[in-house]
Amino acid sequence: MVVASRIFAPEAAAASFRLAALTRALSRRAGRVTVLTVRPTPEAARAAGESTAGFPANVTVKRWPVLRDPSGVVRGYLQYLSFDAPLALRLLLIRRPTVVVSEPPPTTGVVVRVISALRRVPYVYYAADVWSDAAASTGAPAPLVRVVAAMERWALRGARAVIAVSDGVAARLGELGVDPAAVTVVRNGIDTTVFTPEGPPAVDAPTAPYLVYAGTASEWQGAEIFVDALARVREAVPEARVAFLGQGSAWSMIADRAATLPDGAVELRGPVPPEVAAQWLRGAHGALVSLRPGLGYDFAFPTKVFAAVACGTPVVYAGPGPARAVITDNALGAVTNFDVEAVAEAMIGALAARPTPAERERLAGWVQDNASATRAGAQAAAVVAGCLSPPKDRSPS
Repeated sequence: MVVASRIFAPEAAAASFRLAALTRALSRRAGRVTVLTVRPTPEAARAAGESTAGFPANVTVKRWPVLRDPSGVVRGYLQYLSFDAPLALRLLLIRRPTVVVSEPPPTTGVVVRVISALRRVPYVYYAADVWSDAAASTGAPAPLVRVVAAMERWALRGARAVIAVSDGVAARLGELGVDPAAVTVVRNGIDTTVFTPEGPPAVDAPTAPYLVYAGTASEWQGAEIFVDALARVREAVPEARVAFLGQGSAWSMIADRAATLPDGAVELRGPVPPEVAAQWLRGAHGALVSLRPGLGYDFAFPTKVFAAVACGTPVVYAGPGPARAVITDNALGAVTNFDVEAVAEAMIGALAARPTPAERERLAGWVQDNASATRAGAQAAAVVAGCLSPPKDRSPS
């Protein structure tokens, strides 16, 4: 079995967590699993130490140097090409696998479909989102959006099976012409052996009350809204702090806006390993999660929600999508619209009501029962393993 992805552990991102859990689950089903991925950033490698730590002996992680954007992410058409072009050769030269798993972008899916056809190997497409919708929402030229959409449809329709991370993604795939019988929804999970309420807080965290944003901050998240709201928050809680852990295209914007606030009000820590992120989350009064509406990701469910709640830390969520109902229905934190004043009120509320130990245990228990990476990885691995048998006849009876 082969997993092909431009992002993988130790880089801290939802895709890394998702694929690491899948890889471990596949290793329990297969004699050998090979991951074809990229070299991590030096910062991620230093923070994580041995990048393949935690994987069984039958897992081999093969890495390739790639181009990255200024924020350190493999994002952009030249960056994708720097991974996808060598991937074609890597897939041709590797020992013939039983099945291949392709992670977006669609260009990777196209490469996987071509090489899989040449080698007569089935493949699974792991649809974390719909890239053509995202391209359209960012104002990309219409011809480019059409090309991305065509590649995405072609990659999806050639897959023996498609794994969608949410019901919203699955519904959108149906609109793109993907056979619903080929789609299985497997929601993202979080590693509940790392993200747990037990354990020490971060030794260098603020002593004053703080909230933490842990993870990627791109234009789609709109995480700068929490900096904009902090000035209003500090009128009610003068010592309030916000810490950002991660990276992304919005990082420089966040830094610029943070510079308008008093020193120390906002801390930008850059990427940290999951264990350190968990320490910061444990000591926080609340975790900040956002999703900017109207950019093609309204159906996304940020994994940051699960990471925080698994540590027993309630969430302040700003934005649209299915996370709103899950957080509200299960009392996992506060939900607001993507509005500075509303976000400020929710942040003030989180700073005023730190959860008790019993409440932390309840929150963590909910993740154990509903959103663990082990469970999600096993479900995804079952879909992949199902492709080892001949394809089912999906024609109408």
